[in-house]
Amino acid sequence: MPTQHLTYPAIDPVLFQWGYVVVRWYALSYLAGLIAGWWLIRRFVADKSLWGGKSMPSPASVDDLLFYVALGVIVGGRLGNVLFYDPAPYFADPLSILRVWEGGMAFHGGLIGAILGVLWFCRTTGAPVLSMFDLACLVAPIGIFFGRIANFIKPELWGRPSDVYWAMVFPGSDGQPRHPSQLYEAGLEGLATFALLMAMKAGGALTSPGRIAGAFAISYAAARTFCEFFRDPDPKLENLDRYFPGLTMGMVLSAPMVLAGVALIAHSYRRTEAPAP
Repeated sequence: MPTQHLTYPAIDPVLFQWGYVVVRWYALSYLAGLIAGWWLIRRFVADKSLWGGKSMPSPASVDDLLFYVALGVIVGGRLGNVLFYDPAPYFADPLSILRVWEGGMAFHGGLIGAILGVLWFCRTTGAPVLSMFDLACLVAPIGIFFGRIANFIKPELWGRPSDVYWAMVFPGSDGQPRHPSQLYEAGLEGLATFALLMAMKAGGALTSPGRIAGAFAISYAAARTFCEFFRDPDPKLENLDRYFPGLTMGMVLSAPMVLAGVALIAHSYRRTEAPAP
């Protein structure tokens, strides 16, 4: 390993504390992602030129969507972490499941929760399901970006040992310079995926329901799988080397997203090419 590497910019995970009120970067990242997504969705549903004449919910009704999706992300993300990765400590101390401020949120669990939140919103408002999935997926990379930055600040989910010059020694690790894999994920799962989906929106993809949702699923899964080669998996919870060398839980959970994404895109093209009745 080289003696030269980047110094980890230690940042207090607590943004500020006022008496018993503690605001952490981790919680703020979720709040920022949800508010930014809510603001953008309101703008998109109000722009009738994006929808090819299709009727969409009013911008005011998006407030309800924010509530359903936020609840789904928090509950699903927490339960996903419990069930997918580390159930034993939570089952031994069930009340620890409620301590979300301590960290421990799984993206794929949050995704399932968000899907259920969108479905509930569509059930109560009559909004078109695939179009609402497109909107939710269009803004989801914003939350992913902020979430990965929060992982870096905490710090957690750091990378594998490396001799690249931008490697860092993370507090709480074994002292080896490691890939800042949280930043790789912020860039690929967050910024790059958001740029791709916004380019598709500009090209009129929202007139083909399901296309943006499918592209998000494939893009996120590809980015997550790539980043898994640099992120250090927990040897007990995420590393599946004993079954398949090099395989991680993140890769396994991303594989169904590719299949779902392909199915959604194929469905969107079938609807686009179907002859008018």
